[in-house]
Amino acid sequence: MSTRDRNTLLLAFAWLVAIAATAGSLYYSQIRHFIPCELCWYQRIFMYPLVLLLGIATFFGDARIRRYALPMALVGGSISVLHYAEQKIPGFAPTACAATPIPCNIEYVNYFGFVTIAFMALVAFVLIALALAAVREERP
Repeated sequence: MSTRDRNTLLLAFAWLVAIAATAGSLYYSQIRHFIPCELCWYQRIFMYPLVLLLGIATFFGDARIRRYALPMALVGGSISVLHYAEQKIPGFAPTACAATPIPCNIEYVNYFGFVTIAFMALVAFVLIALALAAVREERP
């Protein structure tokens, strides 16, 4: 498999993960009517543009997107770690958005005792970051 084909598969995978994460976030807020907390909004700020950026990069096979999208995934993932810590570690709860209408330690969902919305966002950011880290720019 050529580097170009491998990159296209990795970019397409990252793009699909970003689409699924965005669709999930919209489902929880627009269909289930869960009001996002402040940290949820920050995570969305880093996830939503990835749908467009990774889609364009996948279409054009542009491995250079790694320079721009990887930092976005890493920052978004860091916010997800903080959010998840606020939900699951009592000493963290709530610090980032205690004075807002929706506290960040609220767990709208808690599948299997550990899978919250913040955890799902973290998994998405990690998968995107790993895929982008594996993308290699082609040598002339």
